[in-house]
Amino acid sequence: MKRIIFSLLLLFVFVAPNIAQSFLSPSERFSGKKPAYLTLSDGTKVECTIDKIKRKKGLIKEIRVKVSGKKVSYKPDQIAFMYLMPSGFDKVAKGLDKAYDVQKWKEEEIKSDLLKEGYIYFEQTVVQVKKKERTMLMQLLNPHFAKSIRVYHDPWAAETMSVGVGSLTLAGGFDKSYYIKHTGDKVAFRLKKKKYKKEFDSLYDSCKAIKKEYKNVHWNKLIKHIIIYTEKCSN
Repeated sequence: MKRIIFSLLLLFVFVAPNIAQSFLSPSERFSGKKPAYLTLSDGTKVECTIDKIKRKKGLIKEIRVKVSGKKVSYKPDQIAFMYLMPSGFDKVAKGLDKAYDVQKWKEEEIKSDLLKEGYIYFEQTVVQVKKKERTMLMQLLNPHFAKSIRVYHDPWAAETMSVGVGSLTLAGGFDKSYYIKHTGDKVAFRLKKKKYKKEFDSLYDSCKAIKKEYKNVHWNKLIKHIIIYTEKCSN
């Protein structure tokens, strides 16, 4: 146990300085004891606990919660956004994510106090899945710099690599695809690593500041590209 704690501390020392410029690690499991906060499409606020989350091909199909002892189910199109607390090892992985500056360029409606506690933020968006558009609840991976471009977890994405101690994965690798949309747009599209160079100009509106800073297009610079675009090229 002491070795694991020491390794965690070492990892935090080396990784924490870079967290301010990173995506959050995606979560799959959520606490059934900690309160969850849902805001429905009609504006109704619901404080509850998670009973069960049903998924289809990785995407949330239905959420069953307990409200004052009663079980209630919601479809993705019934929830505008929500905050869920990760459970088990997912929560351990989130420990590193608390170091980022959640105030930087975030949307005003996103509650930074809940993010700092370790909550994960999901929001309703229309997603382009192959040739169909579906209304889904997607985990926002960049709530701390989502002013211009929103990046969502792709449940089918492969990873480039992971960081861990022993058998415990502390931070996921850089995914090879994400769902992305400009803030204010209706539909999120799947951006793949192999298509990044082709989509680059349209995604960043030919932002000269990015091209000046980075002569070549590299997928592992996606986060920095979004930050530069947010700072210098977006309205």
